Amino acid sequence: MKAKAVLFDMFGVIARVQSAESRGVLERTAGGDPRLFREAYWSHRAPYDRGEMAGPDYWQKVCARLGVPLDDRLTADLIAADIASWSEVDRSMVDLLGLLAERGFVLGLLSNIPEELAAHYEATHPWLGRFAVRGLSCRIGSAKPEPASYQWCLRALGLPPGEVLFVDDRADNVRAARDLGLQGHLFTSPEELKAVLFRP
Repeated sequence: MKAKAVLFDMFGVIARVQSAESRGVLERTAGGDPRLFREAYWSHRAPYDRGEMAGPDYWQKVCARLGVPLDDRLTADLIAADIASWSEVDRSMVDLLGLLAERGFVLGLLSNIPEELAAHYEATHPWLGRFAVRGLSCRIGSAKPEPASYQWCLRALGLPPGEVLFVDDRADNVRAARDLGLQGHLFTSPEELKAVLFRP
């Protein structure tokens, strides 16, 4: 079935994932043992993404794991470094959004994203206006691959699952979408996605 709507993941598809350099900036900003940073960073990320805690609370938990004392200045520096680490965008994918809109596709976004980063994107990236539906985990209270996150987007799109193509760079997220009846595409490149979307 040809899709009427394309539901996009953000990071790893439209925006870049963290680079080694940006992770290094975060590690140096936090201080402590850099070998412990990755575990500390991700251990509380899911509730942060779901909007169950704000940035200062999240970083308090991260720094507690690292044994690093946290004050207002360090909190602000960590939030800023975290936002910067997720802010690089693939312009070819932004261009593809425009092309899809011109061809009549309904566009949706389903992103695991904390409030501070969501607000930054909304303030700095006008192309977000191309999305008829924005399922931001911090606003909808659910994150991929939880079924509720996909179901929220389907209700907002007003389309049956089979008419929606979900695009993500993580296989577990694509599997979860397919389990709910959505079409799924594991993203590897803009060119491969175009071949799927525009095939005869």
